[in-house]
Amino acid sequence: MIIGIPKEIKTDEKRVSITPDKIKGLIDSGHQIVIERGAGESAGFPDSSYQNVEIVNTAQKVWESADLVVKVKEPQQEEFKYFRQNQIIFTYLHLAAVPDLTLELVKKNVTGIAYETIQNNNGSLPLLEPMSEIAGRLSPQIAARVLQSDFDGPGKLLGGVPGTEPCRFIVVGGGTVGLNAALIATALGARVTIFDINLEKLRAIEYRYRGSIKTVLSTEQKLTEYLSRAEVVIGAVLIPGASAPKVITENMVSNMNPSSLIVDVAIDQGGSVENIKQTTQSNPTYIKHDVIHCAIPNIPGSVANTASTALSNATYNYILYLANNGVENMVTNNQSFATGINTLNGHVTHDALAASLGLQYVDVKEAL
Repeated sequence: MIIGIPKEIKTDEKRVSITPDKIKGLIDSGHQIVIERGAGESAGFPDSSYQNVEIVNTAQKVWESADLVVKVKEPQQEEFKYFRQNQIIFTYLHLAAVPDLTLELVKKNVTGIAYETIQNNNGSLPLLEPMSEIAGRLSPQIAARVLQSDFDGPGKLLGGVPGTEPCRFIVVGGGTVGLNAALIATALGARVTIFDINLEKLRAIEYRYRGSIKTVLSTEQKLTEYLSRAEVVIGAVLIPGASAPKVITENMVSNMNPSSLIVDVAIDQGGSVENIKQTTQSNPTYIKHDVIHCAIPNIPGSVANTASTALSNATYNYILYLANNGVENMVTNNQSFATGINTLNGHVTHDALAASLGLQYVDVKEAL
């Protein structure tokens, strides 16, 4: 199979989908690699580090050559023209937030496989987890920077110092993003509380971290109460494949303290804050209701070397399996991997995605 690695073109995206150390295994298994010139440069992987591959000058040549296109982020509008029937795209698709892309994949009969919806039998999301860990760990760093006076913030230190109050740091969602955010914020000295609707998850957090992270069972009343006193709020709610639920309403935001901050990590699935708008690494914030909003959809892109390495470590065996065996074999023999197939042969094959966009769902085996 010919595997293509185009350069990422989403705003401020510097990651690369496959790192040089994974190339030899793919080639030794009989596959060809076509990579766009400079694809890994911003992540610290120059063209010279990719051995025995074909390096081409344009994205078009990658897309035209490749049977399997491996990316980091969802294809952008200017890449739609490269789609062709029976092509496989393997990347973070986040289709619930981009209906135009979903319709284009369906229209062109492209097989769209999303890292973020591949689910193991135990419910874990093995290809989403590494980027969720990074996004979670970066979100308190983002918060700490935005709170500074030189970033037009309120001039507060996240953890305070003796004789001053630490920031009240609320995490909405106790999954991988939320827990990693809470751990880093706690280490920085913030007063951290996690909200979640799963009582057993909260109990496990309380037990594991011996009360250093407080937990609250999420209800609208409790969330409104705590948000009104918070300096920092992290939105970290996830339903795999579906639009993120708007658990933080605009009314809740309007009752928050002036110059408090929301970092909505769930923005790549539409956001967990009602009416929030995407921001970028270069323009990370805007103010509404006197509250600072930050909603960067590709937070891990700011640590491109670490993130690319972590992503490639996680995806390599899946890429190799897919290239060796093909989609039909995957659907028949690897149910866990098949949960990543969002579009196939002109159909939407992920139930939560179909429900979010109001499209017809077809079981992946029926779509073959």
